[in-house]
Amino acid sequence: MIKAFAAFEPKGNLRPFEYDPGTLQPNEVEIDVQYCGLCHSDLNVIDNEWGITQYPVVPGHEVVGSISKMGERVKNFKVGQTVGLGWQAGYCNECKSCHSGDQNLCANALPTIIGHHGGFAEKVRAAANSVVSIPEGIALESAGPMFCGGITVFNPLVQFNIKPTDKVAVIGIGGLGHLALQFLNAWGCEVTAFTSSEDKKKEALRLGAHHTLNSIDPHEIGLAARRFDLIVSTVNVKLDWNLYLSTLNVRGRLHFVGVTLDPLDINVFSLINGQHSISGSPVGSPATIAQMLEFAVLHNIKPIVEKFSFDNINDAIERLRSGHTHYRIVLKR
Repeated sequence: MIKAFAAFEPKGNLRPFEYDPGTLQPNEVEIDVQYCGLCHSDLNVIDNEWGITQYPVVPGHEVVGSISKMGERVKNFKVGQTVGLGWQAGYCNECKSCHSGDQNLCANALPTIIGHHGGFAEKVRAAANSVVSIPEGIALESAGPMFCGGITVFNPLVQFNIKPTDKVAVIGIGGLGHLALQFLNAWGCEVTAFTSSEDKKKEALRLGAHHTLNSIDPHEIGLAARRFDLIVSTVNVKLDWNLYLSTLNVRGRLHFVGVTLDPLDINVFSLINGQHSISGSPVGSPATIAQMLEFAVLHNIKPIVEKFSFDNINDAIERLRSGHTHYRIVLKR
């Protein structure tokens, strides 16, 4: 039996829960959980905000731990090896995306916390090819958020061949944005942070932004016309997207990694006249996660975290609900 913490209803406290994981499959590993990040997506699933939660649900998809068991077909890991597990715990291994190395785009990927019990537990299981070895030089106590927040903002740099000389802006300096600033600065880009908070403006500059712009001042944003090659939106609120499109250089891209549930109100003439693109992306493939971790080691990139013990898991969730987290939460054993 695996001991865990589970939600049994939307907005309810997590309670102790045990489940039988069954026989370890030949392609699976079992991970002893040492740390696990608490992400806003965990909150979405706990509260069934996406309408797909299956209760009881064990959240936790930013797992850091060591392999305690391996299936008979697993050859690329060893017992005791330190690894991480992110948003996806398995893939179909048969579709075009899987065969081309884009497992994160597999239509039948198994989310770690949807239809599967996650990392708010003593142990968690996953397909071995969804697990990534953690290189030396990574601080394990803050590594968990790299497997969701970190890869979410790193993946577009790889997917869209962002050049070191590109001018890139980040909307929202929070759990995703503060990591995006660090990655973009180390990538060599000229980085601008859009934020309405004076305190966050100062911190954005410390984290790697070269410039800041007030995200709620139309005049200030208007002065940045045709400046950016890429804008990365990390927020989940509706903004004047046409105003932001006006700040794109020709062939510029407005890219979404934060989920805004409101429809996008877009002036198509702006897209046509500037040959602009609008896109979005999820987490990255295991290969891209491994690349991100190596890059983070080279450039000393890490999330700013607040730590809670697993015994205080409901306090951690309330802290996340408050909106005052600075900037990610990690649960520790």
